[in-house]
Amino acid sequence: MTDNQIRNINQLLKSYTIKERLAWAWDQFPNQLVMTSSFQTQSVSLLHMVAEAIPQLPVLFLDTGFHFPETLAFRDALKEKYQLNIINLRTELGHQQFKNTYGNLYLSDPDLCCHINKTNPLQKKLDEYSAWITGVRADQTKERGEMQFFSIEENGRAKICPMLDWTSKDLWTFHNKQDLLEHPLFTSGYMSVGCAPCTRPVNAGEDERSGRWADNCKTECGIHTNPNKNEIDKS
Repeated sequence: MTDNQIRNINQLLKSYTIKERLAWAWDQFPNQLVMTSSFQTQSVSLLHMVAEAIPQLPVLFLDTGFHFPETLAFRDALKEKYQLNIINLRTELGHQQFKNTYGNLYLSDPDLCCHINKTNPLQKKLDEYSAWITGVRADQTKERGEMQFFSIEENGRAKICPMLDWTSKDLWTFHNKQDLLEHPLFTSGYMSVGCAPCTRPVNAGEDERSGRWADNCKTECGIHTNPNKNEIDKS
């Protein structure tokens, strides 16, 4: 696909609603499209629209073994409510063997921990599909602000970000209007929920993702930045 074709697609998607973007994606990649979700409060709006537009869409959840029990319960509640086609992904090493091998790797090398438990399992599963949908928004981080509605990754897979132009205000307006479910930890200040050892509540005046990897400069798990790790992946 040429750069000009990609630009034209992005101009088209810019004029669409999120549900129209979802329908377009399924039309372009029937049975070859998949979605990822972290199953937190901010995820529910897109899951709600997916259930209406393309309910058969596979939804990938990265079960790292480090999630809050509340996150797993929330995933299950959303699965039941929307009849979602969820596929749980785990490291081939297994959580207990990972802990036996690496200990508290999230403290010494959080990038490698995310690579083994999230990026690597996801990339292996994505190899089965031609395109994937993610719920990132441009206003979340600098890296996400540079993304497009539609892009082609180095491996040739299409990446589609139907919510890219939604602001935090847009999301919460829709969420409240539809009276959607909230993650059980949301009222305790967990605006963005990742793995338990690397997530804390957000303080007053902080942005919604400031509770993720709060004690270092890390802002992404690697799913959307694809860092190259030199370490041997034992998973």
